[in-house]
Amino acid sequence: MRTLDIAFVTETYPPEVNGVAMTVGRLVGGLRERGHRVSVVRPRQGRDDSDSEHELALSGLPLPGYPGLRFGLPAGRRLARHWLQRRPDFVHVVTEGPLGWSAVNTARRLGIPVTSGFHTNFDRYSAHYGVGWMRPAVAAYLRSLHRRTLATMVPTAALAGELAGSGIAGVRVVGRGVDTTLYDPARRSHALRSSWGASGQAPVCLYVGRLAPEKNLVLVRKTFKAIQAHHPAACMVWVGDGPSAKQLASEDREHHFAGLRLGEDLAAHYASADLFLFPSLTETYGNVVPEAMASGLPVLAFRSAAAAELIRDRVDGLAVLPGDENAYVAGALELALSMDGLAILGRSAREAMLPRNWGCVVDSFEAVASEVLAR
Repeated sequence: MRTLDIAFVTETYPPEVNGVAMTVGRLVGGLRERGHRVSVVRPRQGRDDSDSEHELALSGLPLPGYPGLRFGLPAGRRLARHWLQRRPDFVHVVTEGPLGWSAVNTARRLGIPVTSGFHTNFDRYSAHYGVGWMRPAVAAYLRSLHRRTLATMVPTAALAGELAGSGIAGVRVVGRGVDTTLYDPARRSHALRSSWGASGQAPVCLYVGRLAPEKNLVLVRKTFKAIQAHHPAACMVWVGDGPSAKQLASEDREHHFAGLRLGEDLAAHYASADLFLFPSLTETYGNVVPEAMASGLPVLAFRSAAAAELIRDRVDGLAVLPGDENAYVAGALELALSMDGLAILGRSAREAMLPRNWGCVVDSFEAVASEVLAR
């Protein structure tokens, strides 16, 4: 396709560490590699953060409960001046915060085509933070924003159907990729396993992600206790940070809390485990699922988001009915029966991820862009 001038508007972006920031970073990088001019509008990430040739850093505030993340403030006038100076071919709004809302309004006012991405089920988070009564209002807000864009890009067909059923038109599946060069079973580290006290006769269970209430981490603890009853030498490793980190570390002192890990260090943690536990029910995708699978780990998850799309039961992992915690624990015990069995599932998981590269995701994004511009 022809070279495009694209403006991404996002309230999270690398070096911030979360699934949305990683996905946006991959998309922006892939589009630039193909010759597109991509600018990024985002909140400032520190006092010394400033504008650059391809990035516009605006005012923001810390996200409650996540001091390392920020949300952008409304910036309609600044965006209008910026886009009048250099008008993009279209605007892609990644997040639905105040900055994202003002970007949608400004683009529409200037007659610039605008698309959006649906990355986070914010309405489902409300119950985990004591404001469940706000869920209908949050859901209505999200629907309103996405109905004002020409296309809403989502990672899975199931989510596309859910949003279309709620009255959002123009939903398109773009998908997600995984870096199979970085996430590779070859990064398995015997030294790392030794530091955890791992034995070859019992599994190392791993959780990677935000340590927060909406991730259903109580079920990870319950599941590991069940595994430990059968395998007293089993290990539980947690990778990540978040508002629940201190409480978890104080209550489960025998577990290993690795904190935030990045790049090859993170990849080694994946590859050095034996079973990945992921019990979240609030994901739109869950990048950690394909990362674990690419690393040669069988995944136990609920049958939703990425898990529903990627896991083949008892071939490369196990996905159980969403919300059935008894089935989840039983599935963990079934998978943990044999270390050799876990290794076989892990090899199948790795093979299944090899074709899922980020180039295909960039292809899909370009296809949606062409469709929108043709209209």
